[in-house]
Amino acid sequence: MTIDDLTDYGMVRMDDGEIRALLSSHSVGVLGLPADGAPSLRPMSYGYDDEAEALYLLYIVGTGSRKAALSDRVTEARFLVYSVETQFNWRSALLTGRIDAVPEEETTAVGDRIEFPWQPDLFRRAGEAERTRLYRFDITEWEGLKHVGLPPAFEAPAEDESA
Repeated sequence: MTIDDLTDYGMVRMDDGEIRALLSSHSVGVLGLPADGAPSLRPMSYGYDDEAEALYLLYIVGTGSRKAALSDRVTEARFLVYSVETQFNWRSALLTGRIDAVPEEETTAVGDRIEFPWQPDLFRRAGEAERTRLYRFDITEWEGLKHVGLPPAFEAPAEDESA
């Protein structure tokens, strides 16, 4: 079954404004990086730059980071942001793009411009003690899907076409 087949059940594509709103109102997603074998998937907090259509991700690299090593060698990555309010009301945006380390001399300017609204406390504390590196995910494509239906008991009954 394709995505288009699911429109018969109430799923619709989100427009660019709805995707931007989802990215702006959330701060956590899943980063997908190609790797040998299965892809590397990592939950990540992010800051969204609407003007540049880019995400900023702060990595704790310490003395070594597989995520950073993979990010430094890939030409394309994916990022998934989703929100599930109920089984009848959810949204998701799948982003494709390029990910690159931000040069150290630019990180302060990015930090002044972009808000990182949420981060797990463990990573906040580790980031204060360990070496970090800022990455920019430039969005080249996006696709958003949503279902904002009602539970079946609340939907209007289908009219009888034979009447």
